[in-house]
Order: sequence, then C-alpha cells, then structure tokens
Amino acid sequence: MKIVVFNVKYSENLGDGLLAECVESALASGRDEIEVETIDLAGRRSFATGHGGRRRLILGLLHRLPAGARRRLVRTVLERRLRVLRGQWEEKVAAADAVVIGGGNLFQDDDLNFPLKIAAVLDCVLLHDRPLAVYAVGVGMHWSEPAYDLFARLKQTRLVHLSVRDGFAQDTWREHFPEGPSAKIVRDPGLLVQASRANGGVPAASKGRLTIGLCVTDPIILQRHGAAPADSIPFANIDAYRDLIEVLLDDGQHVVLFCNGAREDQVFAERIRASIAKHRVVAPGALDVSKRPQLPDDLIQTIQSMDVVLAHRLHACIAAYALRIPHVGLGWDRKVEGFFNSVARETYFIKGASPPSKHVALLLKAAHQEGIEARRHHDTISEARAGISNMRRHLVEPDRCAMSQI
Repeated sequence: MKIVVFNVKYSENLGDGLLAECVESALASGRDEIEVETIDLAGRRSFATGHGGRRRLILGLLHRLPAGARRRLVRTVLERRLRVLRGQWEEKVAAADAVVIGGGNLFQDDDLNFPLKIAAVLDCVLLHDRPLAVYAVGVGMHWSEPAYDLFARLKQTRLVHLSVRDGFAQDTWREHFPEGPSAKIVRDPGLLVQASRANGGVPAASKGRLTIGLCVTDPIILQRHGAAPADSIPFANIDAYRDLIEVLLDDGQHVVLFCNGAREDQVFAERIRASIAKHRVVAPGALDVSKRPQLPDDLIQTIQSMDVVLAHRLHACIAAYALRIPHVGLGWDRKVEGFFNSVARETYFIKGASPPSKHVALLLKAAHQEGIEARRHHDTISEARAGISNMRRHLVEPDRCAMSQI
C-alpha cells in the first residue's frame, strides 16, 4: 500500500520536519506493508533549501501591507507556483492508495497561503477519489471567506479520518464547521521523536550548574503569526532576553542560545549575544550560541544537551517533553498553551508580557528540579502511538471507516 502525506516537512523550522519524520516512521512501522512518501506543500525537496535571508524581508513587507493587499499578492504569486506543483501532485496522488494531510498548523489563513495549498491537494484527492485522512492539525481562529471556501472542499472528499492536536483546535474547528465533519483530538506526532544516538553539540556543564537552553524566535515571526498583540508576548525583544541572561549568568549558570532552524532566528540569537557583550564581560564558556540546525536530528541533539529549555516554538517544547528534558513555554499562539494544558504543565507556561527575569530564572530551576513525571509521560507517548495506529487502520480499511459527509 502507498500513502502520500502532505505537510511542510522541509520548512526551515525543523519542528515541521521532526513531526513529518515521526508520521512517516509510525505509518510504515505497522503490520501492514505501507510505503510512505511525504510531499512538501511549498514544493521543497530537501532540508536547508529555504529562502534564507529573503524570508525576513518578505515577512516584513507582508506585515506592513493592508490585509486585502497581502491576500491579493500572496494569491497572485502562489497560484502561479501551484500550477506547476498541481501536475506533480496529481501524479503522486494517482499512484497512491490513500492521502494524509498533516500534522502541523496547516488549517490557518495566513493570507490564503495554506488555504490555496490545501485546496490544491483536495482537488487532486477528489479527482482520483482517494481516501483522505487529516491528521493532528492545528486550526487558526480567523478565516477569511475565501479561506473558508477553499478549506470547505474537504467536505466533498472521501474522508476516513479527521483529527486535531488539542482542545483549542477542536473548538475552533467546530466553530468553522458547526455541522461537521467533526474532529477528534489526538496527540501531536512530534511526541514520537526518538533520542539521537549522536553526542550533543554543546559541552556538558560543570557539576553543580545547569545548561539552560533559550530557544529564540525572531520577534517578526511572533508579530506576524502570533495571536496576541506584540506588547503582550513574553520575550519578544532583545532586552527581555538580555535581562534574563544576566540573571542566569550572575547565578553561575551556563546559557546556550539556539533556534529551531530558521535563519532569521539564528541571526536574532547572534544579536542577543552581541547585546550582552556590550553590557558586560562574559566569562569563557558561560554563554554560547549553538550552531544553526539544518536537520531534525541536529535539533534533537541540541535539545538533548540541555538541562532545561525555554521556548516559544511548539516543537521545541514537544521534543523536549518527548526526550524528558524539562522546559518552560512562552505564550504567543494558542497552540503552545494547548500543548502545555494537554500534558498538565500549565505551571511552566508563561502567558502575557515578560515577567521579572528573576521569576523566570526561578521557574526554570523549578522545572529542572521537578522533571517530567514518568507515568504521565509514558501514557502521553502511548496515546501518540495509538493515534497514528488508528489513522493507519482507517486508511487500510477505508470503506469500513468512511466518515459521514455533509
């Protein structure tokens, strides 16, 4: 059996690649002989093939344009690209027995970017009448009317499985489609990440001090894609990071700045280090910037090397949880809060403007001291495996599992 999976596997944000690899592995590991091929919705074919420095300029331009102008610009550029990709996707879908869309935050209206891409996939699925599973997706709150119409093509497909990754996404899906189809909640597939066999790239801390990883995100990403006003997002500027780092350094901790792979985030990390250097003398080995990861395994190695992690990025937090690395999450999008709620770690989630740096430092220490509770962790990972097993069964036996359609 051949299954084609559509997501954004080769995004520079390696959290997307991490979860894509987990989906591939889990689908192919069952008793049924299943061949899995993942197709990137942006047409990328490998890791480390993003737009590089241009991406930040593009995001900045889009952020300054009025919503209507942004939507028209994105649609014009993207429809040209999709005309090329559509033919390739039709061939892939025609040769497959079933199609999966997911995981990731794919059902969001970012100026019609994902709606247009998902609609193109749905058209291919409809053309060849393939069973479809939508798996563990995130769902944006605000859809334009064109976005709704594009996503609503889902109702015409032979849908055999529909799931989202948290309670917020389920509520939002229900608001968009009150008459169905209804979505169940499953665990994010990124929870199935396995520890890397390679050694971590960050030197081990001296006995008695912690290696604290700060996973930084360029503020333009938080402003562009965040659900909250910029002034209510914690750690959305260099000053907030610098204040925290100074507290941690004064406490004798080892601080490592790292990112999920996006080039703009790596540049932001270097800007933070430069700002620290202007304000104080830093002892050798006290403050490091990790090399930008280019593969999901690079990111896993980096996270493994930390004693505790602070992050906005959802899959930095998810990977840390999977690897049982204590972590503190930063609120900027409901998807991060949804994950912390789902694993009962609300205590270690920071929501709203940046709290005092001493408070954050104490929270990081508390997270490290408490660790990740073993029983809940075991159950959570088991639920993630069961979710993909259930989807696989629906794809292998589509006629028995087809959902009622609108």
